[in-house]
Amino acid sequence: MPPSIRVLIVDDSALIRNLLTKILGDAPGIEVVGVAGDPLIARDKIKALNPDVLTLDVEMPRMDGLTFLGNLMRLRPMPVVMVSSLTEKGASVTMDALALGAVDFVTKPKIDISHSLETYADELISKVKAAAGAKLQPKVQLDEPAPVYSADAVIPQVTKKFFSTTEKIIAIGASTGGTEAIKDVLMGLPPDAPGIVIAQHIPPGFSAAFAERMNRVTALSVKEAEDGDQVLPGHVFIAPGDKHLLLTRSGARYICRLSDGELVNRHRPSVDVLFRSVLQSAGNNAVAAILTGMGADGAEGLLELHQSGVHTIAQDEASSVVWGMPGEAVKRGGASEVLALGKVARALMKACGDQR
Repeated sequence: MPPSIRVLIVDDSALIRNLLTKILGDAPGIEVVGVAGDPLIARDKIKALNPDVLTLDVEMPRMDGLTFLGNLMRLRPMPVVMVSSLTEKGASVTMDALALGAVDFVTKPKIDISHSLETYADELISKVKAAAGAKLQPKVQLDEPAPVYSADAVIPQVTKKFFSTTEKIIAIGASTGGTEAIKDVLMGLPPDAPGIVIAQHIPPGFSAAFAERMNRVTALSVKEAEDGDQVLPGHVFIAPGDKHLLLTRSGARYICRLSDGELVNRHRPSVDVLFRSVLQSAGNNAVAAILTGMGADGAEGLLELHQSGVHTIAQDEASSVVWGMPGEAVKRGGASEVLALGKVARALMKACGDQR
């Protein structure tokens, strides 16, 4: 029998500490070894208890969660799951935390009699277990400058390709570790790349902050998808939290459609849903990649695309935080290529016919 995952809970709210302790302490294979009300207490308890995983509140007294996380990832790297408030500030800070090396995050639980904690408990437990086996990808710089391209890369190429906007579409799916993996891919793409649609498992309220961050640090125009958005070269559309993103076609144009349909593989947005819609609307004019993530969402969709002649890419195990989704896609035979994260952007452009 494998040893239990040892968890230290860090939160300034005694109510939240007690709730997380109850949820995780009752879960098979997890042991809560301690709690801390602020980062300074946590620092001492990490040394004394040597936990496998840390749950960390975003906003705390004496030292904010980001400062503590940055120090932790530099001096004593370990898997961290952030516990984030569902606010605009909480979403922005959470994106910073993921950039600093946190494996994943959950939103603060709602503590009221009308809200069932069963779904929340399942999510928390699964993310803590995934974090325990995750490969750490520490980052120490929050916002990299956008890549520099010459004017030739923007004006002639955009003008030349504008009239063939429906010819190529790039579809990307990801989950755990995906916000940073997607950033790395987008930063490797030129500003006139084909239109891009993305499904990243993310809660409502956090997808807009993620899209805004990607828009700041890449050469592409990135936004949270809205129903009816036209997919054009150089533009990236990220599925809103709790909405499926579908690609549809209207004449010669590709259009984003949003759906409140059922959860697929326990997710909305679902990568399988996005990939299926891309297959139906773009066919062989699409290129698809599945990046780091927990579970199997997107594996079947990538296989369908691959079997229909679409060039498909799966991130390799060595560069994935969690090799769940891409690993399952490879296992099913759905990947044309299995590549390290740093090679995905160039491979996507090559599959789209770009020889730069």
